[in-house]
Amino acid sequence: MKTQKFQNREEWLQARTGKITGTILKDIITLRGTAPKKGFYQLIADRVALPADGENAMDRGVRLEPEAIERFMKQEKKKVDTSLMMWISEENESMAISPDGVIGETGAVEVKCLNSASHIEAWLTQKIPTEHYFQSLQYFIINPKLKWLYFVFYDPRVPAKDFFFITLERKDLEVEIEKYLIQELAILKEIEKIVLELTF
Repeated sequence: MKTQKFQNREEWLQARTGKITGTILKDIITLRGTAPKKGFYQLIADRVALPADGENAMDRGVRLEPEAIERFMKQEKKKVDTSLMMWISEENESMAISPDGVIGETGAVEVKCLNSASHIEAWLTQKIPTEHYFQSLQYFIINPKLKWLYFVFYDPRVPAKDFFFITLERKDLEVEIEKYLIQELAILKEIEKIVLELTF
């Protein structure tokens, strides 16, 4: 074991970056056969990504979204309509989605400018992060004509792989689309019943 001393906290924090410390060990260790935890991807991000500058995550997403869509259009040679819009379900008007971009009647684009660890995780696993999966399904639930959703990831802080996308196709998601459409309608029916009881 080697001991290292530091002049100040800033120096100490810098030295911890990219290392498995006692604080983050719980975010690294997994049971045999389970997928890596978020800390695994954070360690990679600490080594390959530029540090975050403290910008609010939502503001950053709004700022970077046009760049991401521009990159997508240039790479895929597809015209994307980025008008501010909302799709509303014909099944129930309380069900909606706001696409970041629309390609004709059958395609849509959703952009995520995540923290670098989540960006790297999505690239390595080629999966939509769990916290955004239902959002991707909602596109298909709301728009029965939608065939493809291009889920775009963009993080300029990861220079080696700042841009990529995962394509979701309706034909691969039919069972889940139907299942969650039924659940969504049932939830809204229950909400409307409770609201009626509370307002009369």
